[in-house]
Amino acid sequence: MQSEKRPFDDLVKMMNGAAGTLAGMGREAEASFKERVKEWIAGMDLVSREEFEAVKAMAATARDEIEELKAKMDALAAANDPAGS
Repeated sequence: MQSEKRPFDDLVKMMNGAAGTLAGMGREAEASFKERVKEWIAGMDLVSREEFEAVKAMAATARDEIEELKAKMDALAAANDPAGS
C-alpha cells in the first residue's frame, strides 16, 4: 500500500514544483513586458496631463482675446466706413 502511494506523492510534488515555476515565469514575463512598455511610452515624448491642461487654458485665453480684437476691428471698420456698408 505504501509503495503505491509513493509514486503519486512524487508526481504531486513534481506538478506543484512545475506549477510554481510556471507561475514565477509568468510573473517575470509580465514584469518584463510592463518595463518595456514603460520604456516605449517614455520614448514617445508625450506630455503630462498638467502640461496639457496648461496649454489648453492658454489656448482658450488666446481664443477669447482674438474674439475681442475681431469685435474691435469690426467696430473700427464700421466707424470708418462712410458708405455705411
